[in-house]
Amino acid sequence: MIVSGSSSQSLAAALAAATDLDLAPVSFDRFPDGELMAQVPHFDADEAVVVAATDTSDAHVELLQLQDAVREAGATEVTTVLPYMGYARQDAAFESGQPVSARAMAKALSTGTDRVLTVNPHEPAIVDHFDVPAETVDAAALLAEPLPEDLTEPVFLSPDEGAIDIADTVQDAYGRGETDYFEKTRLSGTEVEIEPRDADVEGRDVVLTDDIVATGSTMSESVAALDDMGAARIFVTCVHPMLAADARTKLARAGVEAIYGTDTLERAVSAVSVAPAIAERL
Repeated sequence: MIVSGSSSQSLAAALAAATDLDLAPVSFDRFPDGELMAQVPHFDADEAVVVAATDTSDAHVELLQLQDAVREAGATEVTTVLPYMGYARQDAAFESGQPVSARAMAKALSTGTDRVLTVNPHEPAIVDHFDVPAETVDAAALLAEPLPEDLTEPVFLSPDEGAIDIADTVQDAYGRGETDYFEKTRLSGTEVEIEPRDADVEGRDVVLTDDIVATGSTMSESVAALDDMGAARIFVTCVHPMLAADARTKLARAGVEAIYGTDTLERAVSAVSVAPAIAERL
């Protein structure tokens, strides 16, 4: 049976349809003292696929409870699907005394599962922190689906050289266009210039690609820079549309034509589902 965390109900339903598995009933409560209770009242299967984006600290607790609940109900095999894994960007101790939060979360989640799938983590090597078999699912190609078919000489741009793989994947899925990445040139202690390394964007449609858009600050700067360079339409695509705080407003003010994300994080801009990619790996 497919078991859904509270942040991933639409994706879990889509995955149940894609795999022809039953979708288990779940309930989520909070006690007066703030403690959570995630329950699976009627679970009747030997195998459980728990689907839960851990976009908040509460979501991590909820997922641990769901893992335990299906074990208590008799599941002998548990697969945990992390559409979005929170704390994954803290994958090293960047300063003395800091935790490797990704490792801490991975080890905690490993205690209640036999296998883990996670979609486009910020660093693929994060799967090495789990104590059970863990693998990544690449959903970047799906980002080409909602793009307009009439893009004019499209340029697919990543924010830096390290993220060029996503731009390449989206371009390849779209079927035409050029890929490039931004280079940053420091002009002073407070001023940084960003521009595509090679591509001339004047009069062309540009698709900005990334794994996650969180605060939208870097992406909105990129949109504004491209607008100054004479780009035609500018689209933003990302696997994980976190869009925290005023990120959506920043991007709109910068002049973005549209934002497309997947349902790893269920937002208004989640234009495409990763369910087919996950179903294939299951």
